[in-house]
Amino acid sequence: MTTVAEILKSKPDSQVYAVAPNATVFEALRLMSEKGIGALLVKEADNIVGIFTERDYARKIALMGRASAQTPIAEVMTTSVLFVHSNQSSEECMQLMTGKRLRHLPVVDDGQLVGLISIGDLVKEIISAQQFTIAQLEHYIHGGVH
Repeated sequence: MTTVAEILKSKPDSQVYAVAPNATVFEALRLMSEKGIGALLVKEADNIVGIFTERDYARKIALMGRASAQTPIAEVMTTSVLFVHSNQSSEECMQLMTGKRLRHLPVVDDGQLVGLISIGDLVKEIISAQQFTIAQLEHYIHGGVH
Protein backbone atom coordinates (compact mmCIF):
# COMPACT_ATOMS: atom_id res chain seq x y z
CA MET A 1 0.00 0.00 0.00
CA THR A 2 1.57 3.27 -1.17
CA THR A 3 1.58 6.22 1.22
CA VAL A 4 1.20 9.90 0.42
CA ALA A 5 4.84 10.40 1.49
CA GLU A 6 5.97 7.93 -1.20
CA ILE A 7 3.85 9.69 -3.83
CA LEU A 8 5.36 13.06 -2.86
CA LYS A 9 8.89 11.63 -3.14
CA SER A 10 8.17 10.35 -6.65
CA LYS A 11 6.93 13.70 -7.97
CA PRO A 12 9.42 15.45 -10.26
CA ASP A 13 8.42 18.86 -8.86
CA SER A 14 7.40 18.87 -5.22
CA GLN A 15 7.09 22.66 -5.03
CA VAL A 16 3.71 23.84 -3.74
CA TYR A 17 2.68 27.15 -5.25
CA ALA A 18 0.52 29.63 -3.39
CA VAL A 19 -0.88 33.14 -3.64
CA ALA A 20 -2.15 35.62 -1.08
CA PRO A 21 -5.90 36.22 -0.73
CA ASN A 22 -5.54 39.71 -2.20
CA ALA A 23 -3.89 38.45 -5.41
CA THR A 24 -6.07 38.81 -8.46
CA VAL A 25 -7.51 35.85 -10.31
CA PHE A 26 -5.47 36.95 -13.33
CA GLU A 27 -2.22 36.77 -11.32
CA ALA A 28 -3.16 33.31 -10.09
CA LEU A 29 -4.01 32.11 -13.61
CA ARG A 30 -0.70 33.43 -14.92
CA LEU A 31 1.21 31.50 -12.23
CA MET A 32 -0.83 28.35 -12.87
CA SER A 33 -0.10 28.63 -16.59
CA GLU A 34 3.63 29.24 -16.06
CA LYS A 35 3.95 26.23 -13.76
CA GLY A 36 1.58 23.94 -15.66
CA ILE A 37 -0.60 23.30 -12.62
CA GLY A 38 -4.35 23.22 -12.01
CA ALA A 39 -4.53 24.58 -8.48
CA LEU A 40 -2.92 27.05 -6.10
CA LEU A 41 -3.14 27.19 -2.36
CA VAL A 42 -4.20 30.51 -0.91
CA LYS A 43 -2.08 31.33 2.11
CA GLU A 44 -2.00 34.09 4.66
CA ALA A 45 1.35 33.95 6.43
CA ASP A 46 1.80 30.19 6.92
CA ASN A 47 -1.91 29.42 7.14
CA ILE A 48 -3.88 27.81 4.34
CA VAL A 49 -7.03 29.91 3.96
CA GLY A 50 -8.25 28.45 0.67
CA ILE A 51 -7.52 26.78 -2.61
CA PHE A 52 -8.08 28.15 -6.12
CA THR A 53 -8.56 25.73 -8.98
CA GLU A 54 -9.35 25.77 -12.68
CA ARG A 55 -12.84 24.66 -11.67
CA ASP A 56 -13.20 27.76 -9.47
CA TYR A 57 -12.22 29.91 -12.42
CA ALA A 58 -14.68 28.24 -14.78
CA ARG A 59 -17.61 28.41 -12.39
CA LYS A 60 -17.01 31.63 -10.48
CA ILE A 61 -15.34 33.89 -13.04
CA ALA A 62 -15.99 32.76 -16.61
CA LEU A 63 -19.62 31.69 -16.16
CA MET A 64 -20.44 34.64 -13.91
CA GLY A 65 -18.99 37.21 -16.31
CA ARG A 66 -16.50 38.55 -13.76
CA ALA A 67 -13.22 40.19 -14.72
CA SER A 68 -10.20 38.13 -13.64
CA ALA A 69 -7.93 41.20 -13.56
CA GLN A 70 -10.12 42.91 -10.95
CA THR A 71 -11.35 39.99 -8.87
CA PRO A 72 -9.34 39.05 -5.77
CA ILE A 73 -8.80 35.35 -5.16
CA ALA A 74 -10.43 35.70 -1.73
CA GLU A 75 -13.80 36.29 -3.43
CA VAL A 76 -13.74 33.08 -5.49
CA MET A 77 -11.46 30.60 -3.72
CA THR A 78 -12.76 27.46 -2.09
CA THR A 79 -12.46 28.02 1.65
CA SER A 80 -13.31 24.56 2.97
CA VAL A 81 -9.97 22.93 2.21
CA LEU A 82 -9.68 19.25 2.99
CA PHE A 83 -6.20 17.82 3.53
CA VAL A 84 -4.42 14.55 4.17
CA HIS A 85 -1.36 13.44 6.11
CA SER A 86 1.75 11.92 4.58
CA ASN A 87 1.20 8.56 6.32
CA GLN A 88 -2.21 8.05 4.69
CA SER A 89 -2.60 5.54 1.89
CA SER A 90 -3.23 6.30 -1.75
CA GLU A 91 -6.47 4.32 -1.42
CA GLU A 92 -7.71 6.62 1.38
CA CYS A 93 -6.88 9.67 -0.74
CA MET A 94 -8.62 8.24 -3.80
CA GLN A 95 -11.75 7.54 -1.74
CA LEU A 96 -11.74 11.08 -0.34
CA MET A 97 -11.12 12.70 -3.72
CA THR A 98 -13.75 10.71 -5.57
CA GLY A 99 -16.27 10.97 -2.75
CA LYS A 100 -15.90 14.74 -2.41
CA ARG A 101 -15.19 15.32 -6.13
CA LEU A 102 -11.79 16.91 -5.48
CA ARG A 103 -8.78 17.02 -7.75
CA HIS A 104 -6.18 18.37 -5.32
CA LEU A 105 -5.33 17.71 -1.68
CA PRO A 106 -2.79 19.56 0.45
CA VAL A 107 -0.62 17.31 2.61
CA VAL A 108 -0.18 18.62 6.15
CA ASP A 109 1.87 17.05 8.95
CA ASP A 110 2.08 18.52 12.43
CA GLY A 111 0.39 21.70 11.20
CA GLN A 112 2.96 22.21 8.43
CA LEU A 113 2.30 22.05 4.70
CA VAL A 114 4.54 19.34 3.21
CA GLY A 115 3.09 18.96 -0.27
CA LEU A 116 0.13 18.79 -2.60
CA ILE A 117 -1.16 15.73 -4.41
CA SER A 118 -3.48 15.62 -7.39
CA ILE A 119 -5.84 13.01 -8.72
CA GLY A 120 -3.30 12.60 -11.54
CA ASP A 121 -0.60 11.69 -9.00
CA LEU A 122 -2.85 8.99 -7.58
CA VAL A 123 -3.81 7.61 -10.98
CA LYS A 124 -0.14 7.47 -11.99
CA GLU A 125 0.68 5.55 -8.81
CA ILE A 126 -2.20 3.10 -9.33
CA ILE A 127 -1.17 2.43 -12.93
CA SER A 128 2.42 1.88 -11.86
CA ALA A 129 1.36 -0.58 -9.15
CA GLN A 130 -0.86 -2.46 -11.61
CA GLN A 131 1.92 -2.65 -14.20
CA PHE A 132 4.25 -4.07 -11.54
CA THR A 133 1.66 -6.69 -10.55
CA ILE A 134 1.09 -7.66 -14.19
CA ALA A 135 4.84 -8.00 -14.78
CA GLN A 136 5.18 -10.20 -11.67
CA LEU A 137 2.27 -12.40 -12.77
CA GLU A 138 3.69 -12.73 -16.30
CA HIS A 139 7.06 -13.67 -14.87
CA TYR A 140 5.41 -16.27 -12.63
CA ILE A 141 3.36 -17.72 -15.50
CA HIS A 142 6.24 -17.84 -17.98
CA GLY A 143 8.76 -18.92 -15.38
CA GLY A 144 6.58 -21.82 -14.28
CA VAL A 145 6.20 -23.29 -17.80
CA HIS A 146 9.15 -25.43 -18.91
